[in-house]
Amino acid sequence: MDYNSFLTHIKELQRQALGGQDSQFKMAPALRKKFSEEHIKKKQPRDAAVVSLFYPNAVGHAQFLLMLRPDYEGAHAAQISFPGGKKEPSDPSIYHTALREAEEEMNINQQAVKLIRPLTPTYIPPSNFWVHPFLCYTEEAPTLVANEEVAAIIEVSLSDLLSDGALVTKRLTTSYMKEIEVPCFKLNDYIVWGATAMILSEIKDLFHSVL
Repeated sequence: MDYNSFLTHIKELQRQALGGQDSQFKMAPALRKKFSEEHIKKKQPRDAAVVSLFYPNAVGHAQFLLMLRPDYEGAHAAQISFPGGKKEPSDPSIYHTALREAEEEMNINQQAVKLIRPLTPTYIPPSNFWVHPFLCYTEEAPTLVANEEVAAIIEVSLSDLLSDGALVTKRLTTSYMKEIEVPCFKLNDYIVWGATAMILSEIKDLFHSVL
């Protein structure tokens, strides 16, 4: 999609109803769907936030930013995610958490980021986080510089996300499930699943509702 065309749809993206859990669960592992809201509340999850940032590429097409986490001893090692992280006591709001983390991880200028809208929060069982996603854009491509929390910067075409050709199923073993068939996106030859895929599913449905 041409980035100028993307910009003309921003007001529609703001007005359109979100798909919420219905959209997210299209890309959720079956086990994740068993976590009720009551069960999640009892776990007293911590708050985190991520930015789904859209911007133009070198030829003026709309793209968005993902990242590969390093391989480390942790629940989300070597996984694909949005820039973001946990809320700190000094953060004035959960949106500021997302902006701060994006700047720390990717050198994204907070002042250049414009908010389109918050998306539906997503629960991550292995790390017990409520993740608050924010759909955002910048008018120009940011100068991306990864810190030690980022193994690779992944820039994905919006057109690729909107294509059903990106939908695949993989058999995965994780910290809370073994050899389970999981719906995924295949984007830039990376397999994107779990909370990131669930958020992307809502974004994909939102764009389809206005295009």
